[in-house]
Amino acid sequence: MGTEQAAFKRLLLKLSGEALMGSLEYGTDPARVRSVAQAIKRVHDRGVEVAIVVGGGNIYRGMKAAAEGMDRATGDYMGMLATVLNALPLQDALEDIDVDVRVQSALTIAEVAEPYIRRRAMRHLEKGRVVIFAAGTGNPFFTTDTAAALRAVEIHAEAILMAKNGVEGVYTADPRTDPGATMLAEVSHMDAIQRGLKVMDATALTLCLENDLPIHVFNMDDDRNIDRIVSGERVGTLVRT
Repeated sequence: MGTEQAAFKRLLLKLSGEALMGSLEYGTDPARVRSVAQAIKRVHDRGVEVAIVVGGGNIYRGMKAAAEGMDRATGDYMGMLATVLNALPLQDALEDIDVDVRVQSALTIAEVAEPYIRRRAMRHLEKGRVVIFAAGTGNPFFTTDTAAALRAVEIHAEAILMAKNGVEGVYTADPRTDPGATMLAEVSHMDAIQRGLKVMDATALTLCLENDLPIHVFNMDDDRNIDRIVSGERVGTLVRT
């Protein structure tokens, strides 16, 4: 794998915070971050332009008690800052293996990240840099799933690669609680919205539907899955119009 023509020129990878957590209860596991960075490098080395949106659940989970009873907007801003705490170790791990990378934050944190500027992000991608989008959309009440859909549309990504943990794709029900749940090889955006399938939240899915943006939902536990999808193989679930 790695020599054949890549199926995409530009893609957006959505990583949950949990994808960087490894076996820890919360926080980032350095070995896991390195392994995710290696998977990104393999695809990047094939000439694919890669943008990444990171979640913050692994860090926010540790702050849940502090956020109890707090105003929703304040809690959401804390979550956005948590995604910055994930973007930085991922940036570091990528730089360690000689991948040129930039972090752009939707919240202004000038000392550690560039501000999110769409045209600059696209220029970085054109120059072969990986771009990590942190701090979600910069607005409360929107998830990092919505940030992934929004950034993917803005930068003209050809697909979103939605990395899941411990599940192979999209199921008819929650496989952890329903033994009768079956995995779907393909589903339409509209069907996923109407059936309430756990792809991404409804706002994000609607944005993908309106912009005809396919979503590949796959298991991040196997680091080779990103490479397989980029090679044009069918892995996990494909959500498309």
